[in-house]
Amino acid sequence: MEGKMLQQVMTAPGEISFREIDIPSIANDEVLIRIRMIGICGSDIHVYHGKHPFTRYPITQGHEVSGDIVEIGSAVTGFQIGDKVTIEPQVVCGRCYPCRHGKYNLCEELKVMGFQTTGTASTYFAVPQEKVTKLPPEMSFEEGAMIEPLAVAVHAVKRLGDIKGLNIAVIGAGPIGNLVAQAAKAMGAAGVLITDISEYRLKLAKDCGIDCISRSDKENLGDAMIRAFGPDKADIIYDCAGNDTTMGQAIRYARKGSTIILVAVYSGMANVDLAVLNDHELDLNTTMMYRHEDYVDAIRIVNEKKILLAPLMSRKFPFREYLDAYKFIDSNRETSMKILIDVQDQQ
Repeated sequence: MEGKMLQQVMTAPGEISFREIDIPSIANDEVLIRIRMIGICGSDIHVYHGKHPFTRYPITQGHEVSGDIVEIGSAVTGFQIGDKVTIEPQVVCGRCYPCRHGKYNLCEELKVMGFQTTGTASTYFAVPQEKVTKLPPEMSFEEGAMIEPLAVAVHAVKRLGDIKGLNIAVIGAGPIGNLVAQAAKAMGAAGVLITDISEYRLKLAKDCGIDCISRSDKENLGDAMIRAFGPDKADIIYDCAGNDTTMGQAIRYARKGSTIILVAVYSGMANVDLAVLNDHELDLNTTMMYRHEDYVDAIRIVNEKKILLAPLMSRKFPFREYLDAYKFIDSNRETSMKILIDVQDQQ
């Protein structure tokens, strides 16, 4: 396809410009995608504020994405023009130990589109077919752009294998915490508790079907787990806030011999009570992004109506108002869950 397209560029923290460039040509193993919708996540906001340690400027953003295929390379199989798709934004080496053993999300040379390589924030985007996952025709482009963060949640829930019949506590009711709680319920958890200091986010979690909510500034985690699950508390605690306070709560109140999984990206060096972690024989686990099977599971549970994404869609902005979207988030931190950019709306 020949012609020009519009591309977003964050030139410096807090500064975004747009440029007209040629629509990219595709290689034999690539498809050309017309980008429809992009979600803004917490890591994008760190880039906007100049606080992402692994991103340099200028950078074109966009890693939570949906679109449709408009051109197919000669060696591409399994896709056709018009397919609705999303993109897995990891760029991996394929040679290191994790890559060779199927854990490419832990690639020793991992790069992510929109952070260390060019993101999808443009009218069209060329990408190898192995990075593309088909979406059901009935799925909206808005929902399609949220499969990436849902895959983060699905991968986190699956870190310990089958969670059917287990009681789950989630600290932090932001977008990822909400999706972890929803995914845990969708994947068979016996009960799910979510905590936060925000009444708005807790009500939203309740509206999304989460069993029990708790204001963590009014009720400690231990009491909340006993109220939700009885004296045995939770089998797994997911920390989706990622700071000394929340991790400290998890370690202090976890049932002895249970598991804590850190989902959130910690903002600095941790200062937590490892003596209690050791004395209570707690398993402290972590989770990092996702793999293709997590995308497949995320799409499946949305298609099965086990996940509610629409309540998390706070607002949509036209492509050229990308900067306004960040300003809106800064002014509405508590109520901004998922802000979407409509790339085809270029007014």
